[in-house]
Amino acid sequence: MAVGDLSYVRTEMSPAEKPPRGEHGLAAWLKKNLFASPGDSILTVVGLLLVAAILPPFVRWAFLDAAWVGADRSVCSTVVQGGIQPEGWSGACWPFVKAKFELFMFGRYPIDERWRVILVGILFVALLVPLLMPRAPRKGLNALLFFIVFPVVAFVLLVGGWFGLEHVETSLWGGLLVTLVISYVGISVSLPLGVLLALGRRSKLPVLKMLSVIFIEAVRGVPLVTVLFMASVMLPLFLPPGTTFDKLLRALIGVALFASAYMAEVIRGGLQAIPKGQYEGADSLGLGYWQKMGLIILPQALKLVIPGIVNTFIGLFKDTSLVSIIGMFDLLGIVRQAFSDTNWASPQTPMTGLVFAGFIFWIFCFGMSRYSIYTEKRLDTGHRK
Repeated sequence: MAVGDLSYVRTEMSPAEKPPRGEHGLAAWLKKNLFASPGDSILTVVGLLLVAAILPPFVRWAFLDAAWVGADRSVCSTVVQGGIQPEGWSGACWPFVKAKFELFMFGRYPIDERWRVILVGILFVALLVPLLMPRAPRKGLNALLFFIVFPVVAFVLLVGGWFGLEHVETSLWGGLLVTLVISYVGISVSLPLGVLLALGRRSKLPVLKMLSVIFIEAVRGVPLVTVLFMASVMLPLFLPPGTTFDKLLRALIGVALFASAYMAEVIRGGLQAIPKGQYEGADSLGLGYWQKMGLIILPQALKLVIPGIVNTFIGLFKDTSLVSIIGMFDLLGIVRQAFSDTNWASPQTPMTGLVFAGFIFWIFCFGMSRYSIYTEKRLDTGHRK
């Protein structure tokens, strides 16, 4: 090709191409998320049919045909059953929930002392919210107050016996109070204990590894009901005569140990997912074992297993209902206990109470799930462009 030859240069503009198909708007969203393929379309149609079959009857039962005001069971029963509703009526009995609401929240905690429970709840929210906000300052101080100072203050307020506060037996506790106390202690203890057990199981020290394996496999090999039964009934048999443990304390220990065994396996999975080069890089820097784990390995491992950790937390929160085996009544237990009140005995009372309890459990579990998704997205920086 001679110098200056421009025969390869286009002398006219290319014809205009068609504009790209719209990727915004309702139609584009529906196609992308619900009708992207024939299989997705079939699942979408089946899901809509299920919603159409389930949702309208539930809305009618929970809202349209529900009883909202009343003083006793008569508002939730038909005329044939001794009530005021027409024959064939079927609806939720929300006056039952209203009448028993404080019982569901506080159990049999003395009415005049319930301000202490409310104050503990306010402190809990006031410390938890900034701890969950990434941009909130003084995270170290906040964590210290939430995990160290707050439990002591909550114990003094709830139990009493100090500073002029009336002593309240834990046998009087119940409802959502017990659910949150057991969940908070179980979550706060199971995570660090699970980390130690996971490190112990991967340790090169034979005795430490064997003890960790025995504990994890022994606890995971039995249901939580058995652990609670052992903690409540069998444990006192091995203690010196006259030695007793509070019933709630037994439940706290049993739940925390049970959850820590499952947490250890979740965290061990994260540790195994870390490439060997990370360990070698930390060793090449001259870091000690705890420095290597605390600064290099564990932050990456915990980020990888956030879904598993939160899943364990959610399971722990729901498993608090099993404490009824040792005579403690959480939210679900106290709701079921309220069914025996003859003033509210009606065919619609049990279903209404169970729906209310399920809704409360769903709020907390859904909140934990959504926050875990938010945390995953915020920490997922390894593959971003």
